[in-house]
Amino acid sequence: MAELVEELEQPATGPVDTGPAGPVSEERAERGRRRGAALVAGVAGQLGRGGRFAAKGAARGGRTLTEQLLVAAPRIPVRSLATLRAQHPGANDPEQLADLLVTGASRASAALGAGVGAAAMLPVPPAMALEIAAETLAVAAVEIKLIAELHEAYGQPAQGTTTQRASAYVGAWANRRGIDATLLVKPAGFAAMALGAEVRQQVRKRLTRSTLRRLPSLVPLLVGAGIGATVNRRDTRKVGRAVRADLRSRPPVDGGYWSAAGPVLPGRTGP
Repeated sequence: MAELVEELEQPATGPVDTGPAGPVSEERAERGRRRGAALVAGVAGQLGRGGRFAAKGAARGGRTLTEQLLVAAPRIPVRSLATLRAQHPGANDPEQLADLLVTGASRASAALGAGVGAAAMLPVPPAMALEIAAETLAVAAVEIKLIAELHEAYGQPAQGTTTQRASAYVGAWANRRGIDATLLVKPAGFAAMALGAEVRQQVRKRLTRSTLRRLPSLVPLLVGAGIGATVNRRDTRKVGRAVRADLRSRPPVDGGYWSAAGPVLPGRTGP
């Protein structure tokens, strides 16, 4: 997932694909679709192992996805601001960096949707309920990664352990806003939030709505691939806009954070 997002952040070169994912090189777009399909297939395999997901049925599926997301969240790779600036030296300020992050995440989400939509062209789509559930989880992971890295870009990263930070970003994803500013300096509050029934309910509702929005991607004959890609790209961009607007309204935790994370220039020993 990390490789998919990071590759799709890069500007287009050579022949351009201007499909639902937005302008990107044709070669990179095709690699993205293949990786997206493989990623969804892998997640579906994990969900379906032993028949656990199918046995729970639709009524309990939302709870199952919620638990899977909360377990997986601490393993979502999040880049530090220093890493992000090193990978994108042309980004001169937080807004430019955030633009690149949202672009990469939205393209990755589109690639995931296209992979599942293309599978629907088969006469009898295999295990499509699992595929849609897996796509929902994969896109949620992409968006949580985006939210975490937007917090880095705007100088408001979560504190605490890996699990506490992940829980904070999952809550931000469910609420479509930045982390509660009072928790940025109170990492102990994340543990309670991770276990709170209210947060779990918010996450479950968000996952259920996301799953329902992906049902049109089951339309056959590759039409579903375009629908799935477009829905995912639009939704991820919407998440990015909402979180960025919230983060812009707050001052960074450290006023000098941007320059402190900058690359070391030749002949200098610091940023």
